[in-house]
Amino acid sequence: MKISLITVAYNSSATISDTIESVLKQTYNNIEYIIIDGSSADNTLSIIKKFEPQFNGKLRWVSEKDNGLYDAMNKGIRMATGDIVGIINSDDFYHRTDIIEKIANEFKDNKVQSIFADVRFVNPSNIEKTVRFYSSKNFSPVRFRFGFMPAHPTFFTYKKYFEQYGYYKTDYKIAADFELLVRFLYTHKIKYTYLPIDLLKMRTGGKSTASIKSNILLNKEIVRACQENGIKTWFPLLFLKYFIKIFELIRTK
Repeated sequence: MKISLITVAYNSSATISDTIESVLKQTYNNIEYIIIDGSSADNTLSIIKKFEPQFNGKLRWVSEKDNGLYDAMNKGIRMATGDIVGIINSDDFYHRTDIIEKIANEFKDNKVQSIFADVRFVNPSNIEKTVRFYSSKNFSPVRFRFGFMPAHPTFFTYKKYFEQYGYYKTDYKIAADFELLVRFLYTHKIKYTYLPIDLLKMRTGGKSTASIKSNILLNKEIVRACQENGIKTWFPLLFLKYFIKIFELIRTK
């Protein structure tokens, strides 16, 4: 079973080495690694080229202008030749070498259609320091209406479902990942399996948490995603997830 991992990068020279190395060190051999670079102006491309020979032909990359994060993700998924597709962002990394092997073992069960797990948010200046633990354990599709979702970077599913049910919607600015998970898991009822491991580490400071303005946009897009997929929700309901985040921060400390 081939697993395609996709990284979208733009001016990611400060972090992408950790991402690439973490893929390179995986014990599972049948990995195709695809990097979609949006014409970075820093050293991102030279770092990719430095690692390329170590993948023995299993690394493919393009560097060109795109129409944003989700357009680049779609490009990578369309390029993928693997049975299973997963996303790993250019500032995230697998902190265990057996992660993809565990994913592949789960998919040996033909009843498994998608997988998600837990993540650790870490301090960008000290990646050994966990600042928040995000568990997907208690997820169920009914929780979408409250703005909850499984940890997107831990989501793996068959490429064929993107071909059947569609790709990331590029007219979303922040929440196309939320909308896609709603569409796959709620609307089309793809079966999911929770894997009880912290699958990767994510540096804090993502786009969706950058400011109050981005949080407002995120919630507006979550409401839109729910409405487009037949889930009843409204803006005030989404504030519940912030109390959960505070709890996660306190529990981590």
